[in-house]
Amino acid sequence: MTIFLVLLVLASAAFGGRLWINRRTRARLLASALSDREREIVEEAVPLIRRLPPELRKALDGKMALFRHQVRFIGCNGLEVTEEMELAIAAQACVLVVNTDAWYQTLRTILIYPGAFKSRRAERDGYVVTERETVRDGESWARGPVILSWKAAEQGASDDRDGHNVVFHEFAHQIDDASGRADGVPLLNKDQTFAEWARVFVDAFDRLKTNITHGHQSVIDPYGATGHEEFFAVSVEVFFERPHALKAEEPEVYDQLARLFRLDPGSWSQHAP
Repeated sequence: MTIFLVLLVLASAAFGGRLWINRRTRARLLASALSDREREIVEEAVPLIRRLPPELRKALDGKMALFRHQVRFIGCNGLEVTEEMELAIAAQACVLVVNTDAWYQTLRTILIYPGAFKSRRAERDGYVVTERETVRDGESWARGPVILSWKAAEQGASDDRDGHNVVFHEFAHQIDDASGRADGVPLLNKDQTFAEWARVFVDAFDRLKTNITHGHQSVIDPYGATGHEEFFAVSVEVFFERPHALKAEEPEVYDQLARLFRLDPGSWSQHAP
C-alpha cells in the first residue's frame, strides 16, 4: 500500500510538473511578438491584417506563435511548405479567435496541397451508404486535420474584399465542430442564446434558399444553402471580408457573429495604414 501511495504521489507530481511547464510555454508564446520580417510577410500575404486595430495585432502575434507551436504543416503531392505559407494560414486561422478564449484544442495537423485535391466522402441515405469522389479546395475534419489547397488559400487571402476565403471557411468549421458536431451552431458566448441564434440563422438560411430559387443575388454565397453548417462557414467568410455588405443585407447575422467573435470588422478600415 505504501509503495502504491508513493507511486501515486510521484505520478501526480510528474503530471503537475508537465501541466506547469505547458502553462508556462503557452503563456510565453501568447506574450511573444512577430519579428519585423514576419510581420511584413503576413501583411503582404494577408492584406486584411493591415486593418486590424493595434490592440488586436498584439494579441494576434501571440496566438499565431501558439498556433505554429501546436500545429504541424505538411505539404502533399510534392509541395514544400514555406514560412510564408505557415504564417499566412496561421494569421487567418487566429483572426477568428483573436479576441475570445476559443481555441483549436484538438487540431494538430494541416495538410496543404498545391491546388485542388480529390476527396472521397461517404454519404448516407437511410441504410444506403454511397462513396463519392469530389474535387475540393478545402476540408475540415472533426478534431482535425484541416486540408487546404495552397492555390485557393493564397488567392483567398490576397483578395480580402471578395467574400471568399477558404481558410476562414475551414476554420469556421473547426469552431463549429468544437460544440460536438458541425451543425451551424458553435459554442456561443454568455450574452448569446441558442434560441436567438437559431431564429436568426434559420431565417437567413431560408432567405438565401428563396433568393436562389428566384434568381436573386445575395452577399452570402449560394453554397451556404447546402446545409446549416455551410451557411455558417460562408457567413464567416463574408463577415470578415465584406462586413458592410453583410451588415446591410443580414444585420442580425452580422450582430450574432460580432458577438460570437467579439469583433467588429466593419470598423477596421479606419485602422488601415
